[in-house]
Amino acid sequence: MTVWCRNTLQTMGKSCQLVMGPAGSGKSTYCAAMMSHFQSIKRTVHLVNLDPAAEHFEYKPTINISDLITVDDVMDELSFGPNGGLIFCLEHFLENLDWFEDELQDYDDDYLIIDMPGQIELYTHFTIMKQLVSCLTRLNYRVCGIYLLDSQFVQDTAKFFAGVMSAMSCMLQLEIPHLNVMTKMDLITSVPSSRLERYFNVDAELLLDEANASTSKRFHDLNEALVRLIDEYHMVNFVPLNIKDEDSMERLLYQIDQALQYGEDLEPQEPKDEFDPTETE
Repeated sequence: MTVWCRNTLQTMGKSCQLVMGPAGSGKSTYCAAMMSHFQSIKRTVHLVNLDPAAEHFEYKPTINISDLITVDDVMDELSFGPNGGLIFCLEHFLENLDWFEDELQDYDDDYLIIDMPGQIELYTHFTIMKQLVSCLTRLNYRVCGIYLLDSQFVQDTAKFFAGVMSAMSCMLQLEIPHLNVMTKMDLITSVPSSRLERYFNVDAELLLDEANASTSKRFHDLNEALVRLIDEYHMVNFVPLNIKDEDSMERLLYQIDQALQYGEDLEPQEPKDEFDPTETE
């Protein structure tokens, strides 16, 4: 962030949001909404796209993995499927981190929003995300993981179970400041707010009761074991987000700023020679 303060220029340290979540959770929409919000509050921000299959953006990415490699090229040249092609692209990206570091050099003191692919295996079966976080940390970035989950999952306990488990897996693997965000809250109108609170602050008893009611008895021991795992770690809760509500965006950004300790390393710098005051006379 860069702000004017009398005759000095103030610059924030390196910070970034790592935006993750399953396909359809609203990652690209979230990134666009956050970019718009940052512009409205006068923060300098850059969008980084690390999804080699993404083609359409509301905001043009400042850094785009497609300038290095694309899924379509890999599928055409190596006859890989979509998932295999995506994994190949990200492994190629990790082998060429010098390209990424060179791209970042022009934005040393700016805020980054990094849009990631939605394939869940990136967070559960591979170390790709862990290596990316290590790279950003080595470059002195403060990284906050943002894991998105579609609010429609609260209407299907099995899906919500899976979403909570994938969020927890991501938290355990990356070991960074982390927020889980329940998106598309404007679409949830039939669920009472008191009941939603039990999903935001994951209520193990609610999960178990609903899971057992909708599954065969032979799965009840498995349900109980999963709920016990979630309850014992007691790590997962959700921040509700309605991107159409500026207050909702502001509340989420406040929590992200707290996680990143954003602004605590504010240091004054001399402004660049953009004009000579004597020339105005």
